[in-house]
Amino acid sequence: MNDLSGDNLVTTLRTVVSDAEAMVRATAGQAGEKLGEVRARAEDSLRSARIALRDAEAAMVDRTKQAARLTDDFVHDRPWTAVGIGAAVGMIVGLLISRR
Repeated sequence: MNDLSGDNLVTTLRTVVSDAEAMVRATAGQAGEKLGEVRARAEDSLRSARIALRDAEAAMVDRTKQAARLTDDFVHDRPWTAVGIGAAVGMIVGLLISRR
């Protein structure tokens, strides 16, 4: 479950929803062994989804920290280039806003 692809996460979340729906249908008129099986599947799916979301969050935090470090290094190594880029972006945003 260490695959952090978006497709895997979506598949896991779809399984959770499917199992939750099955639990609701199963509890509508019956109780017993079938309900226990559906509950167990739903709990397993929820556990897997939580792990996948936690792993995805950790990976995103790591990537964000790495991007921040790289940006900080770039600004310290090339301060005037960073100022020029910031000014150009500011001018473009200003032009786009003023056209509205």
